[in-house]
Amino acid sequence: MSAVNTAGLLAAGSLNAADVLAATLARIDAEDGALGAFTALLDLPAALSQLNRMQLSGKIGPLQGLPVAVKDIIDTIDMPTRYGSALYANGTTAEQTPRLDAAIIGAIQRAGGLVMGKTSTTEFAFLNPTKTLNPNAPGRTPGGSSAGSAAAVAADLVPFAVGTQTGGSVIRPASYCGVTGFKPSYGLLPTAGIKCFSWSLDTVGLFASSVRDVAWFAEAVSGFALALDSLVTTTQKSWRICVPTAYPWGSVSPSGQLAMDTAIAALRAQGSEVTTITLPVWMKDVFDAQDVIQSFEVWRAVAHDIDTRQEALSAVLRDYLMAASSISAAAYEAAQQTAYKARFACTDWFSQFDVLMTPSAPDEAPLGYASTGASTFNRAWTLLGLPCVNVASAVGVTGNPMGLQIIGGPRADRQCLAAADFLERSLRAQA
Repeated sequence: MSAVNTAGLLAAGSLNAADVLAATLARIDAEDGALGAFTALLDLPAALSQLNRMQLSGKIGPLQGLPVAVKDIIDTIDMPTRYGSALYANGTTAEQTPRLDAAIIGAIQRAGGLVMGKTSTTEFAFLNPTKTLNPNAPGRTPGGSSAGSAAAVAADLVPFAVGTQTGGSVIRPASYCGVTGFKPSYGLLPTAGIKCFSWSLDTVGLFASSVRDVAWFAEAVSGFALALDSLVTTTQKSWRICVPTAYPWGSVSPSGQLAMDTAIAALRAQGSEVTTITLPVWMKDVFDAQDVIQSFEVWRAVAHDIDTRQEALSAVLRDYLMAASSISAAAYEAAQQTAYKARFACTDWFSQFDVLMTPSAPDEAPLGYASTGASTFNRAWTLLGLPCVNVASAVGVTGNPMGLQIIGGPRADRQCLAAADFLERSLRAQA
């Protein structure tokens, strides 16, 4: 049953939110020992107490007490926050528990969501892998850095989860785990109270089992009209979808091409116009600027940790930070100017079509757990602040999930979600 339908039954009194919560925690207790998606959970009495407070207030929102899991770089006053780091793993629970909730926690609770668990993340949301496994691609990485959030939803442990993306940390794990991921426009959801990696790039993203569910969740927590029922009926729209002919960050893998070919055929069968387009010459500069901006800002964002306890950082993060320290203010300013000009140019560029479609990741999830994969197919869109959705109904050449990324124009989140929903339904119709 979709989360939207479950919430409708809860609102009508046909389901009991306490029963849904108890079943959720029981399922996590039974299955997460093998999966490793969660780092902290409320026990049943504490979760029921939170639910009772929400219900007694008389202001329970559209989520109707549905369980929500959040990435463990998001501060919560009733669960420890460890940032996926050994630096914060060994203190007492009281020492690891923040004094304030992150702003997104308040948004979820006001919408009627019950934040009942923290999901695993890579160290400070960078590249050092978590212990989380991939529920839909055994033996392959679940991605990073929002691995726990993607895996928890993909394994049907929770209906909704929250992650973040600085390069590709929502769309990539969603692709690898075969689940819907939505990276909204930059700033649509608040980042206050979240461990900062790059203040110009960090973006809160959402996971759900379908595009319709994630759009409804996004509307509930943001206040913007994003749920598909509030949009123009997508089945009556002939979408203008463009596919880039080439990418300055690398070629499309056989798995990526198979997924793209499958999607193009499905879209055309439903009457959509799918054409090719050459990416603007400035897209390579945008791709390069993302790394400069991220590097310059992370060196400052984690100054306390690198200056006082760098020996406790992983080698992969410590080496990255040392390299990042060499980025000059002049290089950073030039990269910000590149970003500014490209964001301005995007408005005219997107007037030619409705959305772009690309692979969500370079390939299916890599074998093994030594790497979280590459964010090359995501970084430019993150820097541009554009909305992106991973549609999870395609596979690669070995039969593992291979996501398709729908990219919308500036602040066109509702159109991006609607097109992604159309693609998802087109793929299902063809299956």
